[in-house]
Amino acid sequence: MVTTATRQALFIEPLDVLILRGNKLFGDPGSFGESLVPPWPSVATGAIRSALLAHKEVDLQAFANGQVSDPELGTPEQPGPFRLVQFRLARRFAKERIEPLFAPPADLVIRREGDGALDCVQLQPTELPAGIHSSATTKLHAVLPERERSKPVSGYWLTHEGWQAYLLGHDLNAKNQLVRTSDLWRLDTRVGVGLDATKRSAAEGKLFTVQAVAMRQRHHGNGHDYDVGFLAEVEGATIPHELILRFGGDGRAARAHLVSHVPSEPDPSELDLINQIVHARRCRLILTSPGIFPGGWLPTGATPTDTGETRFQLHGVRARLVCAAVPRAEVVSGWDLAKWQPKPAQRVAPTGSVYWLDQIEATAEQLRDLAAEGLWTNPPDDPARRAEGFNRFTWGLWP
Repeated sequence: MVTTATRQALFIEPLDVLILRGNKLFGDPGSFGESLVPPWPSVATGAIRSALLAHKEVDLQAFANGQVSDPELGTPEQPGPFRLVQFRLARRFAKERIEPLFAPPADLVIRREGDGALDCVQLQPTELPAGIHSSATTKLHAVLPERERSKPVSGYWLTHEGWQAYLLGHDLNAKNQLVRTSDLWRLDTRVGVGLDATKRSAAEGKLFTVQAVAMRQRHHGNGHDYDVGFLAEVEGATIPHELILRFGGDGRAARAHLVSHVPSEPDPSELDLINQIVHARRCRLILTSPGIFPGGWLPTGATPTDTGETRFQLHGVRARLVCAAVPRAEVVSGWDLAKWQPKPAQRVAPTGSVYWLDQIEATAEQLRDLAAEGLWTNPPDDPARRAEGFNRFTWGLWP
């Protein structure tokens, strides 16, 4: 069975532990391979693209050499219309109900109260009083409003309901709208032995340690009523009902199958978020994948002016960028299978970075089109990274 649609969703279910290494140096004797969950979107894109090539019975070596072009996948140098538009951690309940999960964005602080209960507080864009200076270039600063000092806690993910509440600027119910990382996966530290390719035997003195990721599954008998995997939304290609993927390091197996219903963000039953933004003329822009931007932490389309302001203009949407909450830059790379070499290392604005915009000049259609296209110029300056799902974002209300 083959299904064709503008945008299709795949639930990726690991069939084994996964080796999801980041871009830190790894491979020397005694090195430690730390896993990254979820991995970069390029991991999912590469796995799905390779599986599609095999499904189409394309000569993989000829494709890698640029001798064969596929109408949907293009070539390694010039990607076709196929691209990844969303990639998230997710869990699957009975009757194939899929729930995407979200890491807390940079402007959401989870803290523990004195009675042990969790509380979620959003940073507020604030103009600093006279006499207080900082190195920030934005007019406003993202400030945590609190009467007493507290320490943030980590190890939690937002449920889909919690994500909706966050985008709409509502207070979060920590008890029902957060899920612990320990309820989603566990890390299994494993020791490996380096191999000598010429002798086809273990290399002398090359022991290393790597983190394997074991996703929670119902059949594990741990009391959970769901399976944990990944949700990938793609467009521009005809997707078979099921694919077997080589996912992450060591080519560990995963099963990807089409799912018919994925919750939207926000739910249509809620107030129309886009129309509210048009009326209020201000909003938040939240990265849902790492951002590869020419301006570093500034999103594509944002340009500092001589007056000290930062103006945003992209695909017909005009606004002023007045505040930002951007964690420390990360570095993405990867392995280029076609060229059999590492991809260039690039600094990125992390997933969950938040930008506050005001003085918005755009129609609802322009805002929707920009969210569908992502933070890319036209034509994109890096078609391969665009196809891999970088620079994706969503709109949120500025409460």
